[in-house]
Amino acid sequence: MPLPLLRTPVDVPAPAHPISHRALVACIGSCFAENIGDRLAELKFPCDVNPFGVLYNPLSIANSIKRLIDAHPYSEDDLECADDRWFSYDHHGRFSHRDRDVCLRNINERLISSADSLKRATHLFITFGTARLFVLKESERVVANCHKRPESLFDHILLTPEQIANSYIPLIAALRTLNPDLEIIFTVSPIRHWKDGASGNQLSKSTLIVAVHQLQERCADVGYFPAYEIVMDELRDYRFYAEDMLHIAPAGTAYIWDRFVEKYVDEESRQLTAEIAKLLAAAGHRPSDPSAESYQLFLERVLQQIADLETRHSFLDLSAERELFISRKIS
Repeated sequence: MPLPLLRTPVDVPAPAHPISHRALVACIGSCFAENIGDRLAELKFPCDVNPFGVLYNPLSIANSIKRLIDAHPYSEDDLECADDRWFSYDHHGRFSHRDRDVCLRNINERLISSADSLKRATHLFITFGTARLFVLKESERVVANCHKRPESLFDHILLTPEQIANSYIPLIAALRTLNPDLEIIFTVSPIRHWKDGASGNQLSKSTLIVAVHQLQERCADVGYFPAYEIVMDELRDYRFYAEDMLHIAPAGTAYIWDRFVEKYVDEESRQLTAEIAKLLAAAGHRPSDPSAESYQLFLERVLQQIADLETRHSFLDLSAERELFISRKIS
């Protein structure tokens, strides 16, 4: 008697154009966008990940994309200062700095670089984290990050699906004008926002999913990768979750990645990715005796593999890995 399938498989629609190592992928939004983008970059896919840092609510994500389309730099007037640190309410805390000029320079350098990437990108992944947002009471400005400012400064608002969809319809049109060949794919982060409670989290995630489906009905050629559904229906076991039982454990992230690659990456790049993954594993190997002849011969073999890969795939840049293995050689 065959064993039952101990999961409920989620259908993953294929994109119009699969990703290859010749593509340029832009990822923007929650930490799930960062996880996928960082994994793509690690495996040598050209990738631009979260130029404003991690963003969670749809309106802040939309505002950041508009800023990239306009390539409009920030000025000193756009920055705030609290606790001796300068920051932007449009950005994650990773951009904050004690020096105002350094903060502004880092923000604008990344803005200009990513604005150029967006013009050339083949795929844009937009990941929503929560339908709830914070608005500064004083100015009614939507903020991407509260930067640990007092909660009394903000109103906490739940968006409706219509508000989200209506903010993205003109944005998608602007993206099509900027880059007609860009493939736009939405995702909803599977990471729970438990501060709002179980019901509040479900309400937020449901709002995001309804908004994305409204966009698919109203805009042509808008894709959806069901990361949220995969976690909820395929990965119900708590072994796929981190210790806080909210974030996804490495095993769960790896599973989602495999499901992503299965449909979103072309065959040539899937094979190439497997070879690159072996190189990365070799780079992580630290022998007990680096001077051993066997390890030095191993380094020679790996360096030859790198040379062969770059010969077969001229677009591939493995210079960092080459330098790492060369540095471990003993002359």
